[in-house]
Amino acid sequence: MVNRRGKVTAVVVGEARELTLPDLPRPALKRLRFSGLRHLHTHLKGEAIGEDDLFALARFRLDLVLAVSVTPEGFPGPSLLAHLLPDNPVGKVFEVYGPIPAGQLQMDFQELIQALEEELARSRRAAGNPGGEGVILVKAVPEAGRNGRRRAGWTSASAEEELAELEELARSAGVVVLDRFWQQREKYHSRFLVGEGKLRRISARAMQLGADTLIYDHELTPAQVLAIEESSGLKVVDRPQLIMDIFAQRARTREGKIQVELAQLRYLLPRLVGRGVEMSRLTGGIGTRGPGETKLEVDRRKIRDRIHHLERDIGQIRKGRATRRVRRERREAPVVSIVGYTNTGKSTLLNALTNSQVAVADQMFATLDPTSRRLRFPREREIIITDTVGFIRDLPKDLLAAFRATLEELTDADLFLHVADASIPNLERQVQTVEQLLKELDFTETESLLVLNKADLLEEGAARSLARRYPEAVVISALDRATFRPLLRAMEDRLWPEQESAEETHWQALGF
Repeated sequence: MVNRRGKVTAVVVGEARELTLPDLPRPALKRLRFSGLRHLHTHLKGEAIGEDDLFALARFRLDLVLAVSVTPEGFPGPSLLAHLLPDNPVGKVFEVYGPIPAGQLQMDFQELIQALEEELARSRRAAGNPGGEGVILVKAVPEAGRNGRRRAGWTSASAEEELAELEELARSAGVVVLDRFWQQREKYHSRFLVGEGKLRRISARAMQLGADTLIYDHELTPAQVLAIEESSGLKVVDRPQLIMDIFAQRARTREGKIQVELAQLRYLLPRLVGRGVEMSRLTGGIGTRGPGETKLEVDRRKIRDRIHHLERDIGQIRKGRATRRVRRERREAPVVSIVGYTNTGKSTLLNALTNSQVAVADQMFATLDPTSRRLRFPREREIIITDTVGFIRDLPKDLLAAFRATLEELTDADLFLHVADASIPNLERQVQTVEQLLKELDFTETESLLVLNKADLLEEGAARSLARRYPEAVVISALDRATFRPLLRAMEDRLWPEQESAEETHWQALGF
């Protein structure tokens, strides 16, 4: 190993078939530069630059690799030289020169490295990552399911849809997605999920684009996270950690913060195994958010004590909710809970129905804390309508367990308004995900009304097609109160089935 001043910083002796590099320090990506080290080594059989050489370039961000062949007499023979390339239209990652006769390498090394680093910085700025946190998304798709049978109905479009959702989650977490990869395999790789060769290509691409982190669309074991980090040289975040990070950003109330911290600590506790007391590699997901570095440095006993303390606080919150529910029941006001996939317009619908100002955003999990409002119906009848946290596929179990106090609001609901985004291609999958989660939470006895939102984004005739596919559903646009009358009638029919629905004049008097 030789630095840019020409000083030898390390000498490694290997075997004829293998050379193991030392664990080199990886420079900060925000400096937008290589490591400042050249790797010079011998090839005893005149072989070409190998995949291991190229992978070392990406993992350790080496300036270049120079392989010198050795003649049978022990003299230096022709050399091969390789270095990383900036992002380019043809997708080429490495440049290889040679063979170059011994003593005839004519190259201005300083000029080459300076030009490469300047071009890398330009390509990262063009990719929207001028020095912030850039990520690459990764997904592995086994050909067979857990039962060993081939996955029915799965297509490459399914993987693209799932990666698109992961990209939306990453965007909601405030990071820049620079690229995404998926690989279909016979089965998951035991350590990396994707193949080892695929991971090496992903690592090289991360170097080209200046990505800091790999985000996997899976729940990874602690051993898998460690193996991927050691192999790629990048930080690794799995899907549960990403979702919990978003929750940590969104939580505003004391209750929400307690529940998020509880979920994060439950997630981190088993991941302390095998890492001793050294917690420096554990972070709160994206960036440095999360429970906080001071909490991550405590031992398992203190974390368990903290979990016990938070669980006690959650118990107090449940008691307070139970008291408020009793008061509500005495007033005999029906309760309607808005449920559904995240970012389907639930909070927008609550605002439109009740003239409220609940914060809304085109982001996943923009609303965490439950919000209740009154909605007056004709004939002096009123209901309590509640907006709840959105659902998502593969919702982390620790997070679902922590939010049970919030989701207990659903136990008192007389009716669920299941809001779905009618404008997306995978509508059916999202509807099934929410129904499955409600079933797992044991809310199957409560009647549910499917509300297909965002009708304003549908093409002409698409609304009629949806009505035929979902005859029991109501198609609306939460941005247009004029579309609410069928929804209000359906709610009224289900809440007061023995009474006649209000006339049109009554709804007009209420502004619908």
